[in-house]
Amino acid sequence: MGKRWLGLLAAGLLAVGALVVPAAPAMAAPTFKVPFPCGQSWSGQTRTGHSPAYAVDFNRTDDLGDPVVASASGTVDIVRDLGGTSYGKYVRINHGGGYTTYYAHLTGFNVSVGQTVGYGKVIGWVGSTGGSTGPHLHYEQRLNGADIKVRFNGALAYYWGTKTYTSDNGCASSTGSGTVNTNGTALTVRSGPGTGYTAVGTVADGARVTIYCQTSGTSVTGTYGTSTIWDRIGSGRYIADAYVYTGYDGYIPGVPRC
Repeated sequence: MGKRWLGLLAAGLLAVGALVVPAAPAMAAPTFKVPFPCGQSWSGQTRTGHSPAYAVDFNRTDDLGDPVVASASGTVDIVRDLGGTSYGKYVRINHGGGYTTYYAHLTGFNVSVGQTVGYGKVIGWVGSTGGSTGPHLHYEQRLNGADIKVRFNGALAYYWGTKTYTSDNGCASSTGSGTVNTNGTALTVRSGPGTGYTAVGTVADGARVTIYCQTSGTSVTGTYGTSTIWDRIGSGRYIADAYVYTGYDGYIPGVPRC
């Protein structure tokens, strides 16, 4: 009986107070969206001779100067002009967890290095700079530096050939909400989605929180069972979903993945 009580106490401290600090978990892929404003339709082409192979070239009629937007939230870490070679003017966004996106052949920039961007943020305009032979957007998704097959809203892009994509990027600012339930103990807020991340504060039992996005991380056993879902309740502020009543058993419909 005493050993069982101690075991339960240890589990609770790990989830709420986190005395044990494991290695930081890998983050799930963001929900990438088509890199153009809400409602626009673009022709996306993939081809085996492309460099890198999984990049997508986007076109539509009279597209020179059309706005290009961030396909997911993140931090701009490259804004560069390579002149008349390669990508020409391009932007890279770091989305965390090893995921980055590239936007190349731009005619101009609308962001700077270190800037935080969200869905629908205009980062530049379609151009024909660098090694381009005509106006278009060269778009890539990468993981740990290696190009990966592009996905929009979790669905694989068309390989190989041309497909029309209609953007829902920035159409709405979808958030969720929930109520913290820890049976009295304040819930630890982490800088990332896991118990291995730095504690950056607490949320009181019974507090109502706004959930901006959700992702997977450390498995936590809490008031509502065992879950790997973590809720972002602010910039660099995550709490374990196992302690939050949202009305859903799993991810909240309509709330983006971080």
